[in-house]
Amino acid sequence: MEKQKTVSPPRLFAVAGPTASGKSELALRMADCLDGEVVNCDSLQVYRGFDIGTAKLTGAERRGIPHHLIDIVDPDEVFTAGEFARRARRVVGEIASRGKVPILAGGTGFYLRSLIHGLSPGPQRDEKLRERLAAREGRRPGSLHRLLNRFDGATAARIHPNDVRKTIRALEICLLSRRPVSALMAGKREALEGYGVIKIGLFPPREELYRRIQVRTERMFHGGLVAEVEALLARGVSPEAKPFESLGYRQALNVVRGEMDVAQAIADTALRTRQYAKRQMTWFRHEPGIRMIEAFGDSEQKNWADQARWR
Repeated sequence: MEKQKTVSPPRLFAVAGPTASGKSELALRMADCLDGEVVNCDSLQVYRGFDIGTAKLTGAERRGIPHHLIDIVDPDEVFTAGEFARRARRVVGEIASRGKVPILAGGTGFYLRSLIHGLSPGPQRDEKLRERLAAREGRRPGSLHRLLNRFDGATAARIHPNDVRKTIRALEICLLSRRPVSALMAGKREALEGYGVIKIGLFPPREELYRRIQVRTERMFHGGLVAEVEALLARGVSPEAKPFESLGYRQALNVVRGEMDVAQAIADTALRTRQYAKRQMTWFRHEPGIRMIEAFGDSEQKNWADQARWR
């Protein structure tokens, strides 16, 4: 009897790591080497018009390599991890169907996890409940995180006390499902199937990473970030839009309002970005099956194209 050949599943690569670690460059090099296409996995690059502060690659910088899930929603639209997973699954399938290799690139760990491992079923958004919670936080700053700690201490421990958006969502789930988020997350998930997933995590030396964050922050502000914010506001984008909550844009908005000067905005953005990068590294170190590489993605000391495990 003739022995049947085993058909390997199509490969799916994910390049993860902290901000400024060279994920975009590594994804480009891999796409060039593997005949691949890049799929954005950054929660801010999905928004149209938010370019400088998200380090979004220009058309020329993409070097002719197709990029997906960039500039797909307007700033005032709600875009969730679940919606990302839905769209990304479709895009990944289309890339693989063309015989190309999909390469995810971005630092939003929850987006990556939602796509690869799936999300536990949870209640839909309740805008009225969110408004009440936001009003409570406005009257008594910090009260929502303390309330979450009473309902679900495990989830509260994973959310920074100043991250009001995530705290509101966690409380929303607790109140609507009448279950702790941690218990709900332990439920059944719809994991991505049919791909050989290879996750690569960039973990460069911390001091050099912090230096790059400083340089990148200065380049953003001196390269037109404040003018970009002014243009977005002039176009009618609300200063309450979700992308304005992000690092860099929040500070640039304060410059436009006269609440900070540029030097203060740079210092505050760089400091908070270093703190964010530290949290990203902690998250990705706990990502199941990730292959940790202690280098920058644009390192000239690494001949990425010769990495045998990628072929």
